Amino acid sequence: MAIEQLEPAQAHLVLEETPDAVYLDVRTEEEFERGHPVHAVNVPVIFIKGPGQTEHNADFLEVVVKTHRKEQTLIVGCAGGVRSQLACEILEQAGFQRLANVKGGFSGARDQSGEIVVKGWRDMGLPVITEGVTYAMLRLKAR
Repeated sequence: MAIEQLEPAQAHLVLEETPDAVYLDVRTEEEFERGHPVHAVNVPVIFIKGPGQTEHNADFLEVVVKTHRKEQTLIVGCAGGVRSQLACEILEQAGFQRLANVKGGFSGARDQSGEIVVKGWRDMGLPVITEGVTYAMLRLKAR
């Protein structure tokens, strides 16, 4: 099954209309702390180790599997849509059935020249908060 692609406004609407839907923010913990969609939960798919250096989060799948149901609607977002697409692919292979990638993510998708081609959640004026369910909280719950 193809992973659904939603722009931020569409993702917000699904979250509003689907009682069990969750916004799974796969950005780093630091990015999440600076602001995220209301009701988002954070499980980073990668960690940034330095300029141009990333490392896959070895616990990503385990934490998501232990804290979410495979039939639950997961709206997956990152900064621009690339990490969230990777996360959706990992989750789809693990048997999650209702996945959507947020095109434009939180900060907007950019082309090679740096121009925004899809506005992000924040720039569309959608609800943003700085507190919420952190990765540390979910790791504890997954034990």
